[in-house]
Amino acid sequence: MNVAFINPFIESTVTTFRNMLSTEIKPLAPMLKKDLHPTYDISGVIGLSGLAQGIIAIGFSKDSALSTVTKFIGGKVNKSEMIDAVGELVNIVAGYAKKDLTEYDLAISLPNVVLGEAHHVTTPTGVPAIVVPFDSPLGNFSMEVALITPKK
Repeated sequence: MNVAFINPFIESTVTTFRNMLSTEIKPLAPMLKKDLHPTYDISGVIGLSGLAQGIIAIGFSKDSALSTVTKFIGGKVNKSEMIDAVGELVNIVAGYAKKDLTEYDLAISLPNVVLGEAHHVTTPTGVPAIVVPFDSPLGNFSMEVALITPKK
């Protein structure tokens, strides 16, 4: 994976939280995902296709998802609203990042949200993932990006 792919996603995550949740978050050191960790309780996942292909996912613990979505929505949420809000957050992040990756003519899929205690996000076969943990006053979370340009 081209590490230059990761910066637009980090910047878009920070921008999304600043603009949509009035919350300052801090990206921590990115790392290559070598196994099935970290695990999450709820994840929003979006597929990316075009001249580059892969996924972006944002994963939360139950508590961090609840506090993040409550702030995003502006009040208490039920399970359905939480699922929709996590999907919308990852959609906004992908949309912001897409504008900085125009040379790859990316198309963004509809978001999928995965619920389940201690699940992990898998990436397309042969596509390495970069995990970026974020420190947030709403609860820490991680973003995973796996994006490659197909060989010609």
